[in-house]
Amino acid sequence: MSERRAAAPEALSAAARSAEASAATVTAMRMRLQALAPIALAIDDESALHAGHPGAAGGGGHYRMTLVSAAFTGQPRVVRHRLVYDALADLMKRDIHALAMTLLAPDEEPPVPAPSPFHHSGH
Repeated sequence: MSERRAAAPEALSAAARSAEASAATVTAMRMRLQALAPIALAIDDESALHAGHPGAAGGGGHYRMTLVSAAFTGQPRVVRHRLVYDALADLMKRDIHALAMTLLAPDEEPPVPAPSPFHHSGH
């Protein structure tokens, strides 16, 4: 008969702290990005996909974001990225290790997503 062991309380509390920190970071990101008057905003925490990565050890999370804003109309990609980095400046120093961004003007179509190197279909 196999015996199931409960996770150590330290592990549970670390996981709970991590989830709380992630939720707080996403909330802070959403608040700061309001400066760009988003029409649509999606933020995904991909930190779990990077467990063991040196950046993850430092506490900063890995996020993927899609943001649609009129502020991006007529702006090249580098200007769009700078607007986001400026809005998230303090978070980029401590809470965000990596941020993948899709930044669109309202009249632009989102690109077809490329397969992630972290997900595979098992083929």
